[in-house]
Amino acid sequence: MRLFGAVCATSLAACATYSERTAEAYRAFEAGRFVEAEGDYADPKTTDSAFLSGAEAGMAALSGGDFAAAQAHFDRAHDEVRELEDRALVSASDLGETLMSFALNDTFKAYEGEGFERVMLHGCLAITYLAQGKLEGAYVEGRRANKLLESEEALYETRYAAGGLGHFLSALAYEMLDQPSDAFIDYQRMVEKGIGKELAARAMIRLAPRLQRESDVEPLISAFGADPARPEGAATIVLVAGVGSGPFKQEAGLSIPIDGGKFVQWAVPVHAVRPQPVTSLVLRLVGASQSVRTTVIEDVGKVAKENLDDRIAWLAAKSAVRAALKYKLTDELEDEHGLLGLLAGDIFTIATERADLRAWQTLPDTWQAARAFVAPGTHQIVVDAEGGSSAALGSFELSAGETMIVFARALGTRVYAYPIGGRRADSAAATAPMPDARVDDPASP
Repeated sequence: MRLFGAVCATSLAACATYSERTAEAYRAFEAGRFVEAEGDYADPKTTDSAFLSGAEAGMAALSGGDFAAAQAHFDRAHDEVRELEDRALVSASDLGETLMSFALNDTFKAYEGEGFERVMLHGCLAITYLAQGKLEGAYVEGRRANKLLESEEALYETRYAAGGLGHFLSALAYEMLDQPSDAFIDYQRMVEKGIGKELAARAMIRLAPRLQRESDVEPLISAFGADPARPEGAATIVLVAGVGSGPFKQEAGLSIPIDGGKFVQWAVPVHAVRPQPVTSLVLRLVGASQSVRTTVIEDVGKVAKENLDDRIAWLAAKSAVRAALKYKLTDELEDEHGLLGLLAGDIFTIATERADLRAWQTLPDTWQAARAFVAPGTHQIVVDAEGGSSAALGSFELSAGETMIVFARALGTRVYAYPIGGRRADSAAATAPMPDARVDDPASP
């Protein structure tokens, strides 16, 4: 009886999936109740994972425009995986040995994130640093994100069309620090990887004359045109946006009955996608002759699936080893306790061979960005979600050469946007005519 009770207790503990445990927190997040979601996720009991508690709470705070709180939560998540990351940056094979470590059930182990999630963590930290004017921190986090991505690529002997978020934020920080050569390299990496190519190519064309590298970008000029004239003393508005909701995990498995009433259970996680009603955002300057549409710089959903697919072979191998051991355990229980032992062994096998469905669910489906150059002065800014709502930010005064950043998050059909920089103009200035904007994006409507 004691054996049967222990098996039942194990079975019940394995029943609730990550999505079920965090459903209330995710509903609050999806509805735009970011403070509530942040509090729910920050409670360790919600996620039962220190990494996910920091990552999910950080994304809730980031989506709500609380950049300091977001950084603190992301730092908590990073503390949980710092040792793993350090090993990954030294040797991809060391990372592989860690991932292959055996456990009775993967859900019983501390969750340290998928490889792409750890990359995304540093991209998100770069956003928080950039939003708080900590430019050196922004490019440091961008570089770390891309080094971790390279480690994942070395581990699985593949190349992901990824890293655009880290490169773009790093390049932006370098430009704001007036280090065009370093910025040029990051933009060049984006073009080489084919991610956010239009946006990065335009930036390279614009920076080339300062670096005397016109010949290096001649193919880009042929493809995208020469650098258009900008307003004298142009200020810059950069939109960085998380669009949509990223994938979540579901279980794929098979229960195979074999001789004598025993079962062999096999289970691995697979990604499931969510509907994406908003495809892109538009940065619109009221009264200006042009607006600018965002371009994708990181396809999170695609990279998440590819990264997990690369790990599936290892996960399946671990699952097969566990199945063999549990079959042997069931055999021994039957020999010792008869039918009750057989029943206990089958229940234990089915209950404990569950796929690990933990995942960073508040990530966006894509990261997107756009850039506009405007004349110094007062500008009334609106962010439109194509297929959704709009967010009117109000009027801002920009000085010559100033860079203003707008961070936005689109969830469902709603868009939430937060201005960083500039000076809020009074009501009289808000109604004044605005100069034309020059758009640094060939995909502008």
